[in-house]
Amino acid sequence: MKHALLDDTLDLLNDLIAFDTRSSESNLKLIKYVQHYLSKHGVESSLVFDETGRKANLYATIGPKNRAGLCLSGHTDVVPAAGQPWTVPPFEMTRGSDRVFGRGTADMKGFIAAVLASVPHFVATCKEVPIHLAFSYDEEVGCRGVRGLLRELAAAPVKPLACIIGEPTSMQVAVAHKGKKAYRCCVKGLAGHSALTHLGVNAVDFAAELVTFLRRTQRDLRTSATLDHDFDPPYTTIHTGRLNGGIALNVIPDHAQVEFEIRNLPADNADAIVETIAQYADTELVGTMRETFAESGIDWEQLVDYPALSDQAAAGWLRELACAAAERNDVRTLAFGTEGGLFQSIGIPTVVCGPGSIEQGHKADEYVELEQLSKCLSFLGKLSASLPATLTIGQS
Repeated sequence: MKHALLDDTLDLLNDLIAFDTRSSESNLKLIKYVQHYLSKHGVESSLVFDETGRKANLYATIGPKNRAGLCLSGHTDVVPAAGQPWTVPPFEMTRGSDRVFGRGTADMKGFIAAVLASVPHFVATCKEVPIHLAFSYDEEVGCRGVRGLLRELAAAPVKPLACIIGEPTSMQVAVAHKGKKAYRCCVKGLAGHSALTHLGVNAVDFAAELVTFLRRTQRDLRTSATLDHDFDPPYTTIHTGRLNGGIALNVIPDHAQVEFEIRNLPADNADAIVETIAQYADTELVGTMRETFAESGIDWEQLVDYPALSDQAAAGWLRELACAAAERNDVRTLAFGTEGGLFQSIGIPTVVCGPGSIEQGHKADEYVELEQLSKCLSFLGKLSASLPATLTIGQS
């Protein structure tokens, strides 16, 4: 059924999609647009900028500012569209019979548009318990942007009682996802003629040994006691995505690169896994390399680091609230990551629930169905109506 606020949501979504907020670009035009929209409805907002001043998080409270409420959170950045076979302009909203197309419709400007369309309702109804809005940047490149905002919230006198992140889950309530760490390892060897391999240090060989150890570690994790069948696959994974090096077949390669990632179950310690890999690289590989060339080595660069979202018992009341608002009894886990673990890390219980499917995200002709947006609007309305009871349950 079409929601009364759907047309307003589509108008807002049309404007949001038109802002090119790829992670490589500034998001300030979109943020200023949202800030102006909120001010028209009497809602003050604050910005937390990055070090360049080109990007910002936005935070706002609707209702009493001295009370903890429910935070609705989303990221404003999107992935690139270049090189994909789009049949519609990616940064224009195109309407279909039952859906709208455009970059970010599913991931995740559709949710932000629904939240903004609901602001007048929130202003009118959130008199006892507030709703907080948190819109971040650079989520698509490692959940980098929201960290500055969370540092401020952690130090604030009042922080949100709980958070719902509107990533695309087809309006199912998600209570957990894996964490992720990603690294680039640059192997430095010693070049030489391929006829004299004993005089050089073959960086590709040692990079390959590192990859072999990664595979062996993955096999160990797959057969370990830590399995969680709520996830697919039910174990922590290690994946090598890139391996390159060398300039010619007859030259001993003095440089090679390996890029790999760890996606850990909430119960697994990703730092311990990284330490095991680093110790092997240092003692078994670098030690051997330096027997021939003292300046050999492996340099590590961290590319991504965000924690898992854990389904903690303390967030049971939040799960019940979200499921009631979504009119569902089931919950799920996610194969992809969100900013949820970061909110959880500063003591804010978090679940994920938003319109659209991740299967449409990051693809050409990305879309969100109108029915999903209507369900999201209904969900938001039910949440705001439940807030007074939520405060009592959450603080008991």
